Amino acid sequence: MKTLRYNPIPARFYKTTRDSLAANLPEGALVVVHANDVYPTNADGTMLHHQNADLHYLTGIDQEETTLVMRIGANGQHTDTLLLRETNERIVIWEGARLTKQEATELSGISDVRWSHEYQSLITEAMQSAKFVYWERDTHPRRYTDVQTRNERMFVAFRANYPNAEVRSLYPLLAKMRLVKADPELAQLREACKITGEGFAAILPHIKPGMGEWEMEALLSCEYIRRRSRKFSFLPIIASGPDTCVLHYISNHKVCKDGDLILFDIGAEYGGYAGDMSRTVPANGRFSPRQRAVYEAVLAVHRYAASIMLPGVHKADYERRVRVRMAQELVQLGLLTAQQVEREADDPTCVRKYYMHSVSHSLGLDVHDVCPPDPVFAVGQVWTIEPGIYIPEENLGVRIETDVLIHPDGVEDLIPGAPLEVADIERLMRGA
Repeated sequence: MKTLRYNPIPARFYKTTRDSLAANLPEGALVVVHANDVYPTNADGTMLHHQNADLHYLTGIDQEETTLVMRIGANGQHTDTLLLRETNERIVIWEGARLTKQEATELSGISDVRWSHEYQSLITEAMQSAKFVYWERDTHPRRYTDVQTRNERMFVAFRANYPNAEVRSLYPLLAKMRLVKADPELAQLREACKITGEGFAAILPHIKPGMGEWEMEALLSCEYIRRRSRKFSFLPIIASGPDTCVLHYISNHKVCKDGDLILFDIGAEYGGYAGDMSRTVPANGRFSPRQRAVYEAVLAVHRYAASIMLPGVHKADYERRVRVRMAQELVQLGLLTAQQVEREADDPTCVRKYYMHSVSHSLGLDVHDVCPPDPVFAVGQVWTIEPGIYIPEENLGVRIETDVLIHPDGVEDLIPGAPLEVADIERLMRGA
């Protein structure tokens, strides 16, 4: 079988996800989901392939030019076909063999596996009886790129051939399904989070003033890859000094100075699933009194958020309550006045000056994983908890983030290997 760096989820999981999807679709529905493209760089270069998360969720196949076609019958019965890129001599020599049909069946649980050149004939045949077409299209509310995906490009061609077809989006159904993680997914997430936290803890003793942010990125990459992660789950943020206040700083190009804080927002990918954590540490291994006060304030909000993330709580109300708690800390730090907070006590939007993002997002196959527009917390969901305080006038930003699994009576920290307490951070940075 094509070599995998990770232990794959058993095929029965993917059969279950397809069964669940089919049970929520009408008789006569046709489902089409394409792999992501291999995107070009320049000349003959390409980026590393990153699979379409929905295709991964439904098949477990992490290979380019893959397509899933499902035909839905009565009472949730369904017939599934998987289309694969066929290996040839040139591919074997230059890239290595792709999956065989048997290997694809073993990974996905789909017995009808064909080569990708049969795609058009398969669609033509399926459209003879299809009443509705459910196409996988990324309508995430925060998606902003203008680059056309393979799904979108293939849809343009499909619409030209079938202008009168009734097309519906798979996004709402899959976003709801993917919000609650099954046990096999949790196993992958636990490993991604374990690698994320342990790799970070391993580099702490090596951090010192005069070190380049890029050197810390290199150390992290080494620690993650040696633990069988394929890559960072997103571009790592390693920001020192004033750039701790830049939320998505990714250049990692500066030398850290004595007295700087260093904000890490990092994650390792394992088996397609993402870890995501943030920690803020002093470059010289010891927090100044002001740095410690801000850090402890963020940690207090972090603990409060974890305490109220309970099944049945609406995320929107949870976010509001965290803003109320954050306001109290900002008053204590002298950044807001009690009068400012009292004017909007139920939801002090004045905190946005120093805390401008949400505290939690869903986590899974995507770092900012898909979910319904107004989610309610429930058992089996995985979320981040990541409050922060950013004070540009003091060149001081602190963010603390961990990943948690919701249980009936509270949350479980999935990254226990990364220190949270000031004393533990300072101890590890001393090499103790």
